[in-house]
Amino acid sequence: MRSPGVLHVDSEIVVPFFDVDSMDVVWHGHYVKYLEVARCALLDHIGHNYTAMRASGFAWPVIDLQLRYVRGAVFGQRLVVRASLVEWESRLKINYLISDASSGERMTRASTVQVAVRIADREMQLASPAIFVAAVEKALT
Repeated sequence: MRSPGVLHVDSEIVVPFFDVDSMDVVWHGHYVKYLEVARCALLDHIGHNYTAMRASGFAWPVIDLQLRYVRGAVFGQRLVVRASLVEWESRLKINYLISDASSGERMTRASTVQVAVRIADREMQLASPAIFVAAVEKALT
C-alpha cells in the first residue's frame, strides 16, 4: 500500500488547451508538469522551496519518477494534485494523487525521488542536509 505521507498539499490545475493531444486527452508528458506544480506548493508549505535549497548550497535533482495512468484528463477539466511527503531524511520522496476536482475520481498516481547534491562540487549526499530536515520537522509541528 502506498504511504499517505506525513503531510500533504493540494493544488488545483485546470487543463489548458495546449496540454491536450490529437486524441483530446492530456499528453502523457504534461503530467510531470502537474507534479512539479504540486511539489513546489509542498516545498513552499514546508518553508524550504527551490530558492532556499539553492541558497543553502544544494540542488535536488529528480532521480526517479513513477507514473501510473488510470484515466486521461481532458481540456478544461479541473484536477486536484495532492503531493504527500513520504521520506526526507536521506532523500526526498513524494507521492502524488491526481484526481478529478468535481467527482474525486482518481486519474493518476505518481511518485518522485530526489537527492541532495552539493552545488559546489556536484557531490551527491547520502543524507539530506540538516537545514532541510529542520524545515520539515518544523512544518510537522
